Amino acid sequence: MKTIANKQLLVGADFAGFPLKEHVTAHLKKKGWEITDVGVRSLDETDTDLMFHRVGLRVGSLIAEGEFERALVFCGTGMGIHIAASKCPHVHAGVVESVPAALRAITGNGVNVLAMGAFYVAPQMGIDIAEAYLNAKLGQGYEWWPNFYEFHKLAIDELEAFDYETYKANHFKLEHLGDYPLKLETKPDDWHE
Repeated sequence: MKTIANKQLLVGADFAGFPLKEHVTAHLKKKGWEITDVGVRSLDETDTDLMFHRVGLRVGSLIAEGEFERALVFCGTGMGIHIAASKCPHVHAGVVESVPAALRAITGNGVNVLAMGAFYVAPQMGIDIAEAYLNAKLGQGYEWWPNFYEFHKLAIDELEAFDYETYKANHFKLEHLGDYPLKLETKPDDWHE
């Protein structure tokens, strides 16, 4: 598997997301990232196989098959390409438009496909979002919150194990793999990382 620790990243964009993808990947390449691009690589391309949903499925399949740990995807809104990638098993995708959302997507939800919309995310914001996402991991920054990691890891594990037909047969009740208390915590004033 190509991993974040080894600075290997999968990306994909449609025509609308192409300009933002170019800004973000140019920055990452300067920082030593190896980028595998499975989407639009030039605005001169006219291949309809590069429509947003088709690129999303391509990215999702490479995550599903375990070839890449994480990916960044780009379209006009981030929504369509995210929906398509999410159709593939083992894909936990999210659309973000801010650095705090990008951080929480990975630290709280373990998102492995992060989508951005070029209609709404400026180039420098896209770079900042990518940096935040790629330099964090599940649970990071929440060490002060008891069971934060375990609670969120449980959600990921239950989603990975989810089978709709089993869920439906069980009258739409999810079989729990474990449980942790449901309590929002407030970061203590005296917490120092």
